[in-house]
Order: sequence, then structure tokens, then C-alpha cells
Amino acid sequence: MKTEIEIGNISKYRSAIMGIAMLFIIMFHIGMDHKYILWGLVKCGNVGVDIFLFLSGIGLWYSWTKKPNLKHFYWRRYLRIYPTWIIIAPLFYIPNYLYHAGYSRNVLDLIANITFNWSFWRIDDLTFWYVPAIMMMYMFAPAYMSLISKRPVYRWLPVVAIIFCFMQQYVAPINSLVGHVEIFWSRIPIFLLGINCGELVRQKRTIDKSSIWLLIILFMMSLLVCINFEMVWRGHYPQILERMNYIPLTVSLILLLVVVLDYAPKWLLKSFSFIGGISLEVYLLHAHFVIVQVNTLRLGFWLTFIITTLISVLAGWLLSKVVTYITDKITALYNKYSVR
Repeated sequence: MKTEIEIGNISKYRSAIMGIAMLFIIMFHIGMDHKYILWGLVKCGNVGVDIFLFLSGIGLWYSWTKKPNLKHFYWRRYLRIYPTWIIIAPLFYIPNYLYHAGYSRNVLDLIANITFNWSFWRIDDLTFWYVPAIMMMYMFAPAYMSLISKRPVYRWLPVVAIIFCFMQQYVAPINSLVGHVEIFWSRIPIFLLGINCGELVRQKRTIDKSSIWLLIILFMMSLLVCINFEMVWRGHYPQILERMNYIPLTVSLILLLVVVLDYAPKWLLKSFSFIGGISLEVYLLHAHFVIVQVNTLRLGFWLTFIITTLISVLAGWLLSKVVTYITDKITALYNKYSVR
């Protein structure tokens, strides 16, 4: 093992870690019968979302320090997400509306759902919740990055975000107003922490190899808490408690993966990186278009997981090709008229 753990390798293995996180999320959405011993571990796959948000925060810091321009920032961020979203959203929400499934009360709701997933903010529709959540986080990210660049003391704001998470859960007026989107509030701390860690990654900081034991202890303790929540207390506690535990689980897991991936064969790294590179497309396709169909075959967890992953990755790759073609055309037009 190397004498130091290279924090900068989070950037090196970013796509691979995102690919692993996407596999966690697919497992989580497939689900497993409670009688199996791995059930609690599979249910912890939800932490894949937190991994995405932490890595996204790091990536935003890279982008912002390279070119701190709002127009450039928003253009790059939303061009990556929105074209893919606007292709997939109608495929779900229009049939949903026609069959009166409940997300869209009227045509205006339907348009709002297709445009920015209004039903997530209105009634906590979790269909594609990550997309409206991350787009909202992108909205305030430049303000936060500018603030901590000028006044580093505000890097403590993730702690404020954690306290607010408990406020929206337990302070009645706040809970009645915004408590229905707890899943959004409870993911803001890890997103801000990702931004905070961006500079450490950019400067390629290192930590002593002896800290590997601290990371293992932190990972095992937080994982044990999550598994215990799922196996014993599921349905009897506010989800925010487990999501707060996801924070140390996410950070320790990512740093441990950085160490492990240093020894991974190239073919495995390329496979994970390939999935990570189309993770947005796979995310939008796998649960509501693939799993629902594969589940009807009743093939069991692992076969369902393999088939779902293969179909979702293939479909995601094809979708990414279509989106890349569209965004290249849009970018060309944007560059043409922005020069003028």
C-alpha cells in the first residue's frame, strides 16, 4: 500500500465511483425479500444518491474555480441534465396523466411536471426526484462557492444545513410548510460538503496511510447503524436519522474506494467508468421503464439485477448518443450567437 491516501484520486476515479453508486441505486430500487440476510445491506444502496451529490459538489468547485462565470456555469450544468430530462419526462408523465395515475391533476400540472417535475415540490413525487433536487442545488451553488471563497468561515454552513434538517422534521410550522420534501433538505449537507472538499481534491492533498483504520472504523460503524435501521426499525423512525448517518458513510466509503480502485484491474475500472459516464441516463431509465418490466418475469433478485443493469446501460448509452447530438447542435448555435 502507498504511504499516503491521495484525496486527489477522488477526481481520478470519479466516473468509476459514480458507476459503482449507480449499481447501488439499481439494487436499492429492485429490492430484496426481507427474509434474505443481505436485505438490510441492499436497502442501504440509497447511499448511492449521496455519493453522486458529494462528487457533484467536488466537480462544481473544479468548474467554478476554473471559470467563475454564472452564465457559463448554468449553461454547462443544465445542458448536461435538461435535454435528457425533457426526452424522458414526457414518456412517463403523459401516459401517467392519460391513465389518471394522480401526479398531474390537469394539463397545467402535466406541463409543469414535464418542465421541472413540479409534483416533487408539490406532493413529494419521488419518481425522478434527484433531477429537480440537483437542479435546485445548482441554483444556489455559485452563491455558496463565492461566499466561501471570500469568507472561508462559511464552510461551516453544512452544519447549519444539518440543523435545519432537524428543524424541518420536528418544528411544526416548518414541517407543515416544507417537511414533505425532507428527502431534498437532508441531502443538502453532503452536497455542500462535496463543494468544501473540492479544494482538497483540486490541490491533490493526501492523508497518512494510518488513517485507513479510522476510515474503516467510521465506515463499519455508520454501515452498521444503517443496516440496523433497515433490519430492525424500518417504518418506526424519521428517515432523516438514517440520511444524516449517510454523511459519514458516504465520505468514508468514497475514500476507501479511492484506495481499493488503485488495485482494480483496468477492465473493471473501465466498466465502472462507462456506467458512471451515463449515470444520469441510467438513473432516469432503470426504475420506471426497465425494472417494472423485468420484475414481471419473477426471476429473483440477482438475475433481475443483471438483466436490469444490462438493459438500462444499453438504453442509457443510446440515449446519451442522441442527447450528445442534440447538445452539440445547441452548443454550436449558442457559440455562434454568443460571439455576436
